[in-house]
Parts: sequence; structure tokens; C-alpha cells
Amino acid sequence: MAKSKSYNRGYVILIAAIAAFGGLLFGFDTGVISGALLLIKDDPNLVINGMTQLPERTQEWIVSITVLGAAVGALSSGRITDSLGRKKVLIITALLFAIGSVGLAAANSVAALIIWRGVLGIAIGVASYTVPLYISEISPTHVRGALVSINQLAITVGIFVSYLVDLGFADFDEGWRWMFLVGLVPSLILFIGMFFLPETPRWLMNYKGEDEAKRVLDKVGEPKREEVLTQIKSNIDKEKEQPGIFKVLGAKWVRPALIIGVGIMFIQQLTGINTIIYYSPTIFEMAGFGAEAGDPVFNAILPSLPIGFVNVLFTIVSIYLVDRWGRKPLLYLGLIGMVVALISLGIAFTFHESIGGALRWISFVSMIIYIPFFAISLGPIAWLLISEVYPTKVRGLGMSIATMVNWVANFLVANTFLSLGRAVTGTMPHPADTGTLVNPGGAFFIYAVIGIIGLIFVYTYIPETKGHSLEKIEKHFLDGKHPKKL
Repeated sequence: MAKSKSYNRGYVILIAAIAAFGGLLFGFDTGVISGALLLIKDDPNLVINGMTQLPERTQEWIVSITVLGAAVGALSSGRITDSLGRKKVLIITALLFAIGSVGLAAANSVAALIIWRGVLGIAIGVASYTVPLYISEISPTHVRGALVSINQLAITVGIFVSYLVDLGFADFDEGWRWMFLVGLVPSLILFIGMFFLPETPRWLMNYKGEDEAKRVLDKVGEPKREEVLTQIKSNIDKEKEQPGIFKVLGAKWVRPALIIGVGIMFIQQLTGINTIIYYSPTIFEMAGFGAEAGDPVFNAILPSLPIGFVNVLFTIVSIYLVDRWGRKPLLYLGLIGMVVALISLGIAFTFHESIGGALRWISFVSMIIYIPFFAISLGPIAWLLISEVYPTKVRGLGMSIATMVNWVANFLVANTFLSLGRAVTGTMPHPADTGTLVNPGGAFFIYAVIGIIGLIFVYTYIPETKGHSLEKIEKHFLDGKHPKKL
């Protein structure tokens, strides 16, 4: 975190840490399916019509329905967050996480799995924008980037924990049930913890009055309290002169924020991050990691652990750098590294016959390279940017739209990865000589091209928000200035 002005460091970090359990649940419930899927697809109680395992399209739906539910949750909850407040919505979301975890653990059919994965998806969709919104609005300006990035750190921790849980229950009878049930624990921590946290000063100023907003700003130790209060009041007064919330969202001066939010979320997802998160054991199985002696499920999950660890480690690096280097330099660095890694994966799988057993290690190293570059750039910064660029009056709705776009793009990737790989590059022999597997090489090339487009978008349109208050960013757009000139 940036040094300088004093603030109530311990209390602010505690607030961010408790709220970030929503991010941890986001990461856990998206990552846990990667290992659970290897058990679910072969579970004789779930496989139907005499098949030896669930069809690829059924597997894709079990994975991606959560993403579709997240899109619904993100879009439908924007107005609720603005009306009920950020705190109450996070409490409700924690309950949904808990109910979904128990429902999945008790599921006795593919239909039940899909329904409860959808419920968890709704919770993930709400949490994915409400948590960074909450932390952004309650954080002192000079440490906002680092504190909002704690949410992304929590997401990566959740993913890493999910891989550990998958590995721990890989040998259990119907171990996938226990994998899902573990999600109940962080759900209860979030639910209980949020009762003890304050509402954000910007929401309080809008709905409860200045005294309540002052009280929270004093508790967090905002070093520029009077300046922040003045800016909030000024922006609220200006917004009252504006038309209704949907007209404000459609106003010309808000359009750049919409483009930034939608664009950065498309790029974050369509560069393929969730093929790694959802399908890493499956990709390692394609590359030959499940073919060696021993438990094939355990052997395919095991290489995912370093990926999860690297994801956590470099998200911590991002938290350190985001308020020092700024948002755009990290985006440039990250996208370049991701494109190189994706091209390497595409080449390795496309020419797997020529490289033979080296495919395993090239794919592993390429994924290990891809993850840190994502973790220092698009991972945290996309969520940080959408918490910064929208005006106060429509911040909840604007973030929910951007988050919905994120989940729609996520759904496209999760629901097509196996099919796209088969369509573009065909199949490859199963390393254990038990048939054929999808060849994902073509999919990785497509993600690399989108990464190059992302670099162009960052250069031409993304503003550098480092060091600017939310109110100053809003005024920049209100004055009709180009985002890049902030």
C-alpha cells in the first residue's frame, strides 16, 4: 500500500478483509469445479443412458451454468445495491452462498447440480461487483487501489484453496460432494462479519445524510475528510440536476465509462483466463499428466496447485504495485506476457505429434507464465477500474452492467472451450490410450489475438486513475474530456 497520510490502517484492512470473503467465495466456487468435474463426469450415479461418462456438452453446462447465473445476478442486483445499500446486499449474498453449497453437496442428479450451480452463480455475480464497490467507496483515496485489489487477492486465494480441497477429496467416495460443502465455511464468516461493518459514506450521504457519512469517514480515518465530503456533496447536487438514473446512464458524458467497463471486462474474459481456472486439470489430462501410474484424478489435479499458488503470489505483487506504478503500465506488461504464453500453448498443442512427451512440460510452463501476467494486470485492475470510473448516482447499476458483461463473456469461454478446441484443431490421442481428447490449440490462438486487441484498447481508451479521487474522475467525465487525458 502507498505510504504517506495517516488513516485507521487496522480498521480499514479489517473491513476490506471481511468484505473480501465475498471474493474468496467467488474464487472458491468457480475453481472447485475444475477438480470436482473429473469425479462428476465418471460418477455412475450421474451418468445416464448407458454411457461411460457424461458428454462434453453436459460437462460444459455443469461448469458454465454458474457463469450464466452470475450474469443474471450481476445485472438484476445493480438497482438493489443502490437502494438497499452495499452492506445489506452482501449479507443476503452470503446466505445464497451457504444455501448453494449445501444444495450442491446433496445433489442427486445432473439437473440438481445444474440448478444449485446456477444459485451459486447468482451469488457470485452479486459479490463480484458489490465487494469491489463496497471496498472502493469506504477506502481512503491514497490506498484505494491496494485495498480494492485485496478482493482480487481473495479470489485467487479462493481458487488456490479450491485446488487444495479438490486434491484432498480426490480419493473420497463421491468426493465432489465434500468439495462443494467446504464452501459453507467462508459463507458463514462473510454473513456474520458483515453485520459488524459500516455502510459506505457515499451511499450514506445519498440516503441517510451527511452526519452518517461523516461518522464512517472518521472511523476509517480519511485524512481528507472535509475535502471528500465536499466533493461527494457537490457530485450529489450535480446528479440531482440530472435526469433519472437510466437517463444518466445513457448520457453522453457517461458513455466513456460504459465503454471502459464493457471493454475491459470482455478483454479480461476472452483472453481465456477461465479455461485455466475451470479446466486446468482437464488441460493437464490432455497434455498427459493423468496417464502416469497412480490415481489419474489426483495426478491431473496436482499440477494445478502451483498455478493456484502463483496466482496468489503475483496478485500480492499487484497490490504492492498498483498504487505505485499505476493501472496502465501493469495492463501493458500483463497483456504482453499473456499473449506470449497463449501463443506457446497454441503451438504446443497444435504440433503435439512433433514434440511428443514435451507437451506436458511446455503446457505446464506456459500456464505458469500466463497466470502471473494475468494476476498483476487484468485480474485485479479490471475490477478496480469499474469501481472507479462510474459516477456515484449510477455506480451500482454501471458496475452491475460491466459485471454482467464479464460473466456473459466468461460463459462464452466456459461453454465453448471443449467444443471450440474440437472444431478448430480437432482431437488428439488420449495419453493413456483410452480414446481421443479435444485439442485446445486453436482456442489458445484465438485468445492470443484478443489479447493483442486488448493492448490496443488499453493504449487508446483506458485512463490512468492512480492518485485521483472518485469525485475527480467523475468530474473529468462530466466535463466531457477524453478518458485517456485524465
